[in-house]
Amino acid sequence: MGKYTRLGDYLRAQRSKEVPMTFAEIERVIGSKLPPNSPHYPAWWSNNPSNNVMTRVWLDAGFRTEQVDVKSGKIVFRRAEEKTSGAPALSQPPKGERHPLFGALKGLVIVPAGIDLTEPADPDWGKVYD
Repeated sequence: MGKYTRLGDYLRAQRSKEVPMTFAEIERVIGSKLPPNSPHYPAWWSNNPSNNVMTRVWLDAGFRTEQVDVKSGKIVFRRAEEKTSGAPALSQPPKGERHPLFGALKGLVIVPAGIDLTEPADPDWGKVYD
């Protein structure tokens, strides 16, 4: 049982989407003090899983931190959105198929006749290196 396991258990037991807490309440839940100076740095409360052990605890419990106020010692844990069963938007299409967004911008850009897009916009651009 890790130092912050109780926080994860506490958050999992909550039924609301938002769980506002003070730093003192977090310390009561975990049964010990937070690391020295950590509450004073907003980055310590970020949702980066490689940030610290406590971050992984609240992320594994299905929550993300929001509204971190280090001056007043308050934070809001918000329940993370459930992941949908569909494929992520940036996934690769099956081999041999085009992505559904291929050609989505077709017709939105019109190049006037006589314009060569391979020609430099500034004909003197190369003279800088002479």
